[in-house]
Amino acid sequence: MNLEQARYNMVEQQIRTWEVLDQEVLDLLMTVKREAFVPPACLKLAFADTAIPLGHGAAMLHPAIEAKMLQALQLRKSDKVLEIGTGSGYMAALLGARSDHVFTVEIEPELAARARESLQRECADNVTVVDGDGAQGWPAQAPYDAIVLSGSVPEIPDALLAQLKVGGRLLAVVGEAPLMQARLVTCVAEGQFQSVNLFETSIPRLRNLAERGKFVF
Repeated sequence: MNLEQARYNMVEQQIRTWEVLDQEVLDLLMTVKREAFVPPACLKLAFADTAIPLGHGAAMLHPAIEAKMLQALQLRKSDKVLEIGTGSGYMAALLGARSDHVFTVEIEPELAARARESLQRECADNVTVVDGDGAQGWPAQAPYDAIVLSGSVPEIPDALLAQLKVGGRLLAVVGEAPLMQARLVTCVAEGQFQSVNLFETSIPRLRNLAERGKFVF
């Protein structure tokens, strides 16, 4: 496989055509090595327009969904970011490349260890992988400039919204399969939020202590 050609095709044929036009995001997807986070058995799928199973009910999301999330968050280099659901670590690497520091929480120890190794190998030194259940956020490092859920939820927990700074943004996929909405919530003042639905999609449920073991990808 010609990795660079495959990466270029992913960006130009999948991502740009799905209304991801932020050039910084497109450039980032050309430089952060997606293949470094894909399970070896799935390497041929690294740049395909598909979710990639990681085990434990987790999956790498479609590249275009990851790109649209990154574009919607409009991260700044000074931002502190929380990701819930580390999975492979790829989304955390993308977030880290556009922010000051990322705390990413993963409930499955095996996935957390694998993601930590991949991030260290790729020199993503501003990403901290935390073992734990982040379904209610991660108050230890709150408040955050941005929060992203890399799994869907029926509704956004109030505990997560409470961990946003004023001006902070939270991006989550909300609803029930087969039709969900990617929703961007902005904290406009203490305890006050504005939300907008960005696009329709469907992704695996966020894994937490209550749901772990119930969902099969």
